[in-house]
Amino acid sequence: MPWGEGVGPTTEEQTRAPGGRDPQARLDSWIYRNREGLKSFLRVAFGLVWGIDGAFKFAPGLVDAFPGMVQDAGAGQPAWLQGWFSFWGAQASQNPAFWVYSTGALELAVAAALLLGFARKIAYGGGAILSLFIWAVPEGFGGPYGPGSTDIGTGVIYAFAFLLLMIVNATYGPSRYSLDRLIERRWPAWQRIAEIRGPWTGRGPDER
Repeated sequence: MPWGEGVGPTTEEQTRAPGGRDPQARLDSWIYRNREGLKSFLRVAFGLVWGIDGAFKFAPGLVDAFPGMVQDAGAGQPAWLQGWFSFWGAQASQNPAFWVYSTGALELAVAAALLLGFARKIAYGGGAILSLFIWAVPEGFGGPYGPGSTDIGTGVIYAFAFLLLMIVNATYGPSRYSLDRLIERRWPAWQRIAEIRGPWTGRGPDER
């Protein structure tokens, strides 16, 4: 409301007003102005993490150690989960190279999709499923849980990170710094593979 004669704005009102000195307001404004670059940076950084994870799968000795890792993941687990770990322990023992190298190849594929911004809808969904698979087998659901437990494993956290990327995709649509955007310009139907949203009109937040 208008201030009367001789009455000025309070300190709180000054900091909330446009151009005020509130550091949090300036930070929020900077994040909003740079939202496109920031969300692309997060996607690329996550892609680098996946690339490192995938490269580790081809390290010498991992194939030989993999069956033991799965067996160790089942040690101490509840009785109702023993069938699950017995099944995967048998699969890992029969053909460990297949499981290790297949997982590594899939992780590198997810990394490439994140780095390039390619087929993001498929990459995010596939990455979440792969993360949960890693969490459920070699990580043993992060368990067994007991007094000495310290965390729930990394795979489930990765799955939530992919879910967050899906939400960002659905909210903001085409990513300016992505291969998907270049393909969509020449082939609009590609958005069905890349975007978790309706048809792109070209007037979304990313295009301003």
